[in-house]
Amino acid sequence: MESSNFPTIFSITESELDLDDLLAQVTLTSTGAAAIFAGMVRGETKRGDAHETEYLEYEAYVPMAEAKMKQVADEIREKWNVVEGIAIVQRIGKLYPKTPTVLIICTAAHRDTGVFDAARYGIDRLKEIVPVWKKEIGPDGEEWVEGDYIPKPGE
Repeated sequence: MESSNFPTIFSITESELDLDDLLAQVTLTSTGAAAIFAGMVRGETKRGDAHETEYLEYEAYVPMAEAKMKQVADEIREKWNVVEGIAIVQRIGKLYPKTPTVLIICTAAHRDTGVFDAARYGIDRLKEIVPVWKKEIGPDGEEWVEGDYIPKPGE
């Protein structure tokens, strides 16, 4: 099957993330493995001084974020041509501890095809180039949380 015929989902949403639905959408009759990464809101953060998080507020510039998510999916397909389905979904809005914020799913015929590495690459690359911003709100105030990545030209 041509890689262009494999299911690819990328979206920014305010809706609750539904793992079962996403997995069903990227699973083919030939699929025997799925690697799934789910990012969650932590109620306790140990970045810098340990502190409590009441909730996070995620924002995104949706057209650009979804275009960059497509780029990440294209990069996964280029590096791991055995990957069948890909889902990259980021939730935005006000999210409380223990709430899933992002799902990355990569499916393939077998588990030993690089599908784990593909999913790991997906979340790492999302954090690098997809324009999603996070504000952390806690008992001591609020703070925009910034990543360490500085985009290179063309990213």
